[in-house]
Amino acid sequence: MWTHKSWQGRFLAHPLPGGERLRAYAGWCTAVEGNTTFYATPAGETVASWARQTNPEFRFVLKLPKVVTHERRLTGADEELRVFLNAIEPLGPRAHALWIQLPGSFGPADVPALARFLRGLPTSHRYAVEVRHPAFFSDPQAVRMLEETLVTVGAEWIPFDTTAFFRTPPTSDAEREAWTRKPRTPPRTRALTDRPIVRYLGRDDPARTVEGWQPWLDVVTGWLREGRSPTVFVHTPDNADAPDLARRFHGEVRARLPEVVPLPEPAPVGPSTLF
Repeated sequence: MWTHKSWQGRFLAHPLPGGERLRAYAGWCTAVEGNTTFYATPAGETVASWARQTNPEFRFVLKLPKVVTHERRLTGADEELRVFLNAIEPLGPRAHALWIQLPGSFGPADVPALARFLRGLPTSHRYAVEVRHPAFFSDPQAVRMLEETLVTVGAEWIPFDTTAFFRTPPTSDAEREAWTRKPRTPPRTRALTDRPIVRYLGRDDPARTVEGWQPWLDVVTGWLREGRSPTVFVHTPDNADAPDLARRFHGEVRARLPEVVPLPEPAPVGPSTLF
């Protein structure tokens, strides 16, 4: 997302070399979703550049390639997984969690395959799983089976909260497109590890996005008081104001817990001026 066109000249200086955009983004936010890794495993030099542009505390939550999760459905993709793990090695501790996003067709009957896959992963990484099958949000037995599978290997369950988005019909082109693509998944607020991860989808109207995340302020504050270290991603359909909204969420959490470390100060976007 650090190359998002609508951020250039607003949140990131423009023009800015491609090899400096992540560094500029890291002045706004201290974590990023690695969604592009779903479509293609990056080259080693690309990943090394990501490492050079961020400090060791920066958090990448990197999505496993779709050939592993969607095409092979976690079975028979050992070579593709090996190539991916080798490619992200330059990130070191920045690889906060490897994100296993599963298709909506991956249901309770597939949990044994997930269990086998998780048991075979190297313990040098943390893992977090996102599911979209309706049974994992409505069937207590399916919920219990999945939670037990994840807890056994210390993996987290990533909730993707779209309730605020689907509360009323779309009003923009970006919202109408998201309306057809995003899953209708309810919020899930139970953390399984000390590193919970939340994905929240609001609306293009910032006020409605802020209104929709209010319940998460209580949840995240509670996790922090328990000694957990959550990572929260704030999305909107067009993501035009996402960096500012993410900082606003962080600020609202800090208003409740002043001991939370502040975010860095972003670099100036425009040229310096005396007036």
